[in-house]
Amino acid sequence: MLKYIVKRILLIFPVIIGLTLFIYLVLSLAPGDPVTLIMGQDATQEQLQAKRVELGMDKPVIVQYFNYMRTIATGDFGNSWVTGRPVMTEFQQRAPHTLSLAIVTLMITVIVGIPFGVLSAAKQNTPIDSATLVFALIFSSIPAFWLGMLIQILFALKLGWFPAMGAGSLRHVILPALTLSMVNLASQVRMTRSSMLDVINQDYVRTAKAKGADGFRIILRHVMRNGSLPVITSLGIAFANAFGGAVVTEAVFSIPGIGSYMINGAKTRDIPIVMGVIIFVAIFVALVNLVVDLIYAFVDPRVKLGYMA
Repeated sequence: MLKYIVKRILLIFPVIIGLTLFIYLVLSLAPGDPVTLIMGQDATQEQLQAKRVELGMDKPVIVQYFNYMRTIATGDFGNSWVTGRPVMTEFQQRAPHTLSLAIVTLMITVIVGIPFGVLSAAKQNTPIDSATLVFALIFSSIPAFWLGMLIQILFALKLGWFPAMGAGSLRHVILPALTLSMVNLASQVRMTRSSMLDVINQDYVRTAKAKGADGFRIILRHVMRNGSLPVITSLGIAFANAFGGAVVTEAVFSIPGIGSYMINGAKTRDIPIVMGVIIFVAIFVALVNLVVDLIYAFVDPRVKLGYMA
């Protein structure tokens, strides 16, 4: 098991190198001059050239990339080209807002999505199953920004239960987490239902039913455990996406998270911000996938034997 964990951690490094190289090249080829954006239209050519030399942008792109990665290897993620603030400091201030949003989103997805998926599978081809699938289809079709605005109008402006914007407390997280979880719930319900149906149709489940085993016990002890691996995978993906891809939700609810931070950096071609956030998110996603694989070993002993082989 330890050998497998070390191997997975070491695989993070080539992933980060390939991803950062691709993003760095894309940013360098994008139209517009980042130095002009930083200095303003009134800057002279001498000032622009001096700024390029200061930022190392007078060198070839591949040299800029390797210089940046060499700095990253020392633990220094650099300063924002626009604000001059350290990227690490900004990330430490913003990451808790995004992480709390991702955690609450995952909790809502687990509490609501899995039970409804199991219920839909247990009541296959019934009105309950049909209603569950219809609601899942509706929520999967609604754009996140539009759903977020509807939730703001209802729960913040009309009812006044929660703040409409901002961050800093659990009450600020509820509405954006609800918005983000609604998008995840649709796929989670369908994934859970599909996974449970695959197990329900197995011979050993039919045998348990023929022997008179209680339906709830069959679902709990046989169906859910044996059909949980795809569900765990989808939950891991949803959690990683909520941490690294909640850009629209953060924008609608004015949350100062890492998603909005990266978008602002991309608008101004602020490479230290964009690259720093991408590296952090890539490490986070890789660790989430590692945790999901380790959970597999506890759920299914066959997976654990595969790790130890």
